[in-house]
Amino acid sequence: MSKDCEFCKLVRKESPVSCIYEDARVMAFLNIRPMNEGHALVMPKRHYETIYDVPDEEVAYLFKIVKKVACAVKKGVNAEGISITQHNGRATGQYIFHVHVHVIPRYEGDKLADITQDIHEMSRERLDATARKIKAYI
Repeated sequence: MSKDCEFCKLVRKESPVSCIYEDARVMAFLNIRPMNEGHALVMPKRHYETIYDVPDEEVAYLFKIVKKVACAVKKGVNAEGISITQHNGRATGQYIFHVHVHVIPRYEGDKLADITQDIHEMSRERLDATARKIKAYI
């Protein structure tokens, strides 16, 4: 793990997090600046900056959990669909350099926003309430 990485701090329980899934290798939690309620991030606990750094077997396991989280998010917030994105490098808008996958609930009429846009922070209480709804389906 990286000492200064914000996501590694979540793994070490040094920062608050609304966790919806965790095992020995992967952690999934709600994004504090969600595009829609239920917007989750899924990441390996081991620190890798980009997907280019992740061993193939770790990528396969990560995306197995991404599918599990996507199904739970869809049911938990009654989404009509799910967008899954993953960014690598500053040019893509990556600003936390710990590989992670966005699981974004979508609804008819949503415009596909740029994930780097100014998205408002959500309260920890609301994140935790949403996390409880999603956990029921994991």
